[in-house]
Amino acid sequence: MTIQADNRTFHSAWTRSNRVYEKRYNTIVIGMGAMGSATAYYLARRGQRVLGLERFDIPHDMGSSHGYTRIIRMPYYEHPSYVMLLKRSYELWREIEERAGEKLLYVTGSLDIGPADSWVFKGALRSAMEYELEHEALTGLELARRFPGYQLPHEIMALYQPDGGFLAPEKCIIAYCFEAMKHGAEIHGREAVIDWAPLLHGEGVRVRTERAIYEADSLVVTAGAWNDDLLRFLRGLVVPERQALAWFQPGRPEYFRLDNFPVFNLLVDEGRFYGFPVHAVPGFKIGKYHHLHETGHADALSREVTPDDEAILRECVARYFPQATGPTMTLKACLFTNAPDGHFLLDLHPEYPQVSYASACSGHGFKFGSVIGEILADLAQYRQTRHNIELFTHERFQGKSIHHFSGEHGALVPTGNTAVRRHALRAQQREGPPSTVYRASSLAQSSAQRVQEQADRIRSLW
Repeated sequence: MTIQADNRTFHSAWTRSNRVYEKRYNTIVIGMGAMGSATAYYLARRGQRVLGLERFDIPHDMGSSHGYTRIIRMPYYEHPSYVMLLKRSYELWREIEERAGEKLLYVTGSLDIGPADSWVFKGALRSAMEYELEHEALTGLELARRFPGYQLPHEIMALYQPDGGFLAPEKCIIAYCFEAMKHGAEIHGREAVIDWAPLLHGEGVRVRTERAIYEADSLVVTAGAWNDDLLRFLRGLVVPERQALAWFQPGRPEYFRLDNFPVFNLLVDEGRFYGFPVHAVPGFKIGKYHHLHETGHADALSREVTPDDEAILRECVARYFPQATGPTMTLKACLFTNAPDGHFLLDLHPEYPQVSYASACSGHGFKFGSVIGEILADLAQYRQTRHNIELFTHERFQGKSIHHFSGEHGALVPTGNTAVRRHALRAQQREGPPSTVYRASSLAQSSAQRVQEQADRIRSLW
């Protein structure tokens, strides 16, 4: 007997009548990075039997969740809809920080910088005003006087928000894994998943790894840049991209301390950059979004950093941060996984509602790892969530001509009607999300109409 799942065929060893799996779990989570480790914790804390699988070490430096620091910021220029998720994300980061007994979140303030009419500055200002976030608008001259590590054109504008800062990504993942295991989760490093299949009667899944076969009621896929290896419907939609990071020794270290240098996003003629004060490595950290536009399969993208990579980042530092042009301290590469519009993909599988996933966080997802873990735990357990994830469902791309963006959040161009997919959501006896819930991949209006309205909202920001 054979069964078909996600364009793959599995033979009789996978059928219920011929049990070859090692153990039965409530949920299996594939990928123990930011989102997967948080998901494992929130499910285990709810009393679920959880298995977390990671193909590399825990943590590792092959994906998107390393590099000592990841920005967290509140006045979100990408879209105001993110702000409510960010508020919850802050709460959850502080909660896991307290439980783990280790500092994970560092508050330095954040700066979103660009020309006065740029999408970065205007978008951040809109989110700050819409959600009444404390903020200040500073000119480049005012910014240099207040934070002398910044030497930007006087006419440029910066939105300062005091709650911003950074997370320590490796420590965050370790904390979530430790806390998940305290609640009974099993977490396996260096165990790559080969494939998965739904059970014959539509209830649950089987997952085959290099070491064993496992069975569970639900599956969560948080494999980052490798997600489309496990979810074929994402192929061509999510695109891994190589990034390079540099740490340069400051000539004036006092200008780049945590108490004197807010994290930043900077839009200038050379591109869009992001950076951090000195932390963990004795250097000022900087990166460029969509560094060299190098895309491909995650396994094929080089993790080696070249002199050309370094030169691009050093050029920006020399022009805008001249007190940080000392010797190179560290160079690293990481991966983005991009969606065409720059927003997240966070949804149930289009055919198998027992499978949920987070993918294509488009280079700005780590800060949401805690709340996305909570969302994925909801989807795995209840097939719905208390959080508004309408902006992030897969349906927004159905029936559309997809053109991957070249550095900014692109508009979605409808090319035809799209059918409305609905999952039959099972009612469950539970103490869970409040009465207002958001059902992944279930619409009250046509997908085409909703996508057009979303595109109009995004266009109106810039």
